[in-house]
Amino acid sequence: MIIKTKNDIPASEITDPLIFRGRRKIIKAVLAVMGAGAGISPILADSNKPAWADLPTGDFSADFLTPTPAELIKNYTNYYEFSFNKKDAANLAQNLRTDPWSVEISGEVEKPGSYYLEDVLRQQTLQERIYRFRCVEGWSMVVPWVGFSLGELLKTVKPLSTAQFVKFTAVYQPEIMLKQRNNAMLEWPYVEGLRIDEAMHPLTILAVGMYGDILPKQNGAPLRLVVPWKYGFKSIKAIVKIELLKRPPVTSWNQFAPNEYGFYSNVNPAVAHPRWSQSSERQLGSGFFTPRRQTELFNGYGEQVASLYSDMDLRHFF
Repeated sequence: MIIKTKNDIPASEITDPLIFRGRRKIIKAVLAVMGAGAGISPILADSNKPAWADLPTGDFSADFLTPTPAELIKNYTNYYEFSFNKKDAANLAQNLRTDPWSVEISGEVEKPGSYYLEDVLRQQTLQERIYRFRCVEGWSMVVPWVGFSLGELLKTVKPLSTAQFVKFTAVYQPEIMLKQRNNAMLEWPYVEGLRIDEAMHPLTILAVGMYGDILPKQNGAPLRLVVPWKYGFKSIKAIVKIELLKRPPVTSWNQFAPNEYGFYSNVNPAVAHPRWSQSSERQLGSGFFTPRRQTELFNGYGEQVASLYSDMDLRHFF
């Protein structure tokens, strides 16, 4: 099944290029620090100086899109471990401990282990990927992520033929994350999952930055998943564990409300959320009179990913 996507973007969706270019004057000092084994320090993460210069662009990067202004993205984020209010979450997330950071990879692999983030980054090629981001709440943005292929990382641990799914677990810091401490809403820590072919797809990345800089804590630092054809809650933040499994994992939102948040959660304008339509979206930063953008199947990435679901009923497997 081939689904064509549109590359023509209306003027109302385009941010002034000067806003974007002004944020791309970046330095190379952090690469040298990381090469020396120091990792990403809190000082660098809080610096106003961008971290990565002249990164290559990924093959699937939507370079025809102009990213949403970074300050909007930094101050409009769902991080329910801290707060149900987007702006409060951005402030509270600054207390998250992100250095040092390691990721445990286990399950149906030949080489399980715990890996320091700086060691992972030395072995991966960082790229800039400009992707659409569509929230299940009906708003959207365009983000220039800095990251690397999840599939390439998984190859290094040699998945077994029995590995059919990938489970991701986020950090658990209840002394800092107020909603974890109070056991509010979801079962903590946060858990998400993908099918193995979704995880290995070249569009799927692990992000460590955005706008050429270190990933802000409220946006998922130091390591988050980005799956651009799925609703944003699938792109789990602050990952500490990756497990390859024989069977699909129980994921946080699907467990909380299975009739509202399916395991797949592919962007689909034809399948409404039980409480609102998904046919259109509000572009973050757009004016009051700006028309809502018409949502595309698979968030506009159908040409790349529709074949993954060619034999599936997308209304049933939502």
